Amino acid sequence: MFEGFETEYVDTGEAPIFVRHGGSAGPAVLLLHGHPRTSATWHRVAPLLVERGFTVVCPDLRGYGRSRGPAPAADHAPHSKRAVADDMVRVMAHLGHDRFLLAGHDRGGAVALRLALDHPDAVLRAAFLDALPISEHLARITPELATAWWHWFFFAQPDVPERVITADPDAWYQGDPAVMGAENHAEWRAAVRDPDVVRAMLEDYRAGLTVDRRDEEADRAAGRQVTCPALVLWSTRDDLEQLYGDPLEVWRAWAPDVTGHGIDSGHHVAEEAPEALAADLAEFLAEPRP
Repeated sequence: MFEGFETEYVDTGEAPIFVRHGGSAGPAVLLLHGHPRTSATWHRVAPLLVERGFTVVCPDLRGYGRSRGPAPAADHAPHSKRAVADDMVRVMAHLGHDRFLLAGHDRGGAVALRLALDHPDAVLRAAFLDALPISEHLARITPELATAWWHWFFFAQPDVPERVITADPDAWYQGDPAVMGAENHAEWRAAVRDPDVVRAMLEDYRAGLTVDRRDEEADRAAGRQVTCPALVLWSTRDDLEQLYGDPLEVWRAWAPDVTGHGIDSGHHVAEEAPEALAADLAEFLAEPRP
């Protein structure tokens, strides 16, 4: 995977972040993975973006994969999207990128939103993949959502989800090397079998239902929005559109300059439809920047 890419750890002051980066000729794009993946989920997309002239940075988010962070806290703030977004700004500055392009999938999409809101001068364009603001999910809870996404609320419980998942992580997560790619699958499997990673991934969700929700609600109350151009892509064989209708309608309240469409894929679009995703990202990210 990632032929020609370099790997290193970047100390952000609170967390040593594992990062892959490749390309050197063009604008920098930061790719943020979702749950329960690592940066390896981008192994098919990242080289395609390098071929199209981008410099590509793929980190493991705080607590995921090979990145580590502070111990969990009662208020879940060490694993908040704000803390993770701050990590990413420091990683990009360390690599020499004070301004950059951005794409986040799933939980990485929530980090991307926080990054674009908190650091508008750093983010030139932002793509949100299979993601809505966390507060929008929670404001639209229905029996259908609670049934399909029950794991959000299970993960928020103390202690029990750790015991359940670590008892048999392979059975819980059910990764498929034929779909993911053998090396990506092996890296992911090692991560989800690490109890510290499992705990941190659960803290991500616990933060989502508490501190992240409150941060987003404060943004809405203050009228803060994503000021850069935004792209929203969703997998048509996932359930985002079925549960919420047109995702663009939800995102317009957060990002006035937004476009987007569905992609024929299941949820893990970077692994299942990398060519289509890379083409859409390259077209959007290569447009003239403000």
